[in-house]
Amino acid sequence: MNTSTDPIIPEPSSPCEKLPTRRERRRAETRERLVDCALRLFSERGFTATTIEDITNAADVGKGTFFNYFPSKEHVLASFAQFQMGKIQKFVTQAVHSTQPAERVLYELAVELTKEYDRCPTLLQNILLAFFSGESTRRLMADTFEKGRVSLAELMKDRQHRGEIRDDFTPTELALQYQRALFGTMVIWSLAPTRPLSDCLKEMWSVLWSGMRAQKPSRRDA
Repeated sequence: MNTSTDPIIPEPSSPCEKLPTRRERRRAETRERLVDCALRLFSERGFTATTIEDITNAADVGKGTFFNYFPSKEHVLASFAQFQMGKIQKFVTQAVHSTQPAERVLYELAVELTKEYDRCPTLLQNILLAFFSGESTRRLMADTFEKGRVSLAELMKDRQHRGEIRDDFTPTELALQYQRALFGTMVIWSLAPTRPLSDCLKEMWSVLWSGMRAQKPSRRDA
């Protein structure tokens, strides 16, 4: 399996792209700081034990500032999930125009989506706890996965057209199996993280890719 770490080179930004204003940059920085501090505290103390005041103290902002960005602690995690979905969309946009093989592209995406959890298994545990704590957050998680699946299906379709991925399944079906394998690997690893997640990921991908790749015709069929 090709697991080279050379990254997909992103497309350069358009010179006509509108730059954010100073106010927009400050808001984005504050939001990012709140999310970073919240995730760190969730990992250290647990989701339930972490208060909004803990988060704002760590981020060095007033408690009222938190509610300018998030209605609740659960929505901080929702923001993180949406950030992950944004990674998928950006990655797919780049990969569709890339000449790199599908095996490498899909593996690199799996690495990109799991690198935060590899450093901290409890982060994934607390994210799951939060998302399943209520119906609204559960629906939000399901919606995030569904949107991510749409982007993944676009990539699967592109690589089917290139003849790299089997075409007896729809792109959406393949995207679903990719999500199941990746998420299942992460959850099982988080329960007993005795090995690096990256090692488990390589093993999972080796098996999954053997079932996803386009099968070359045998000599008998040729």
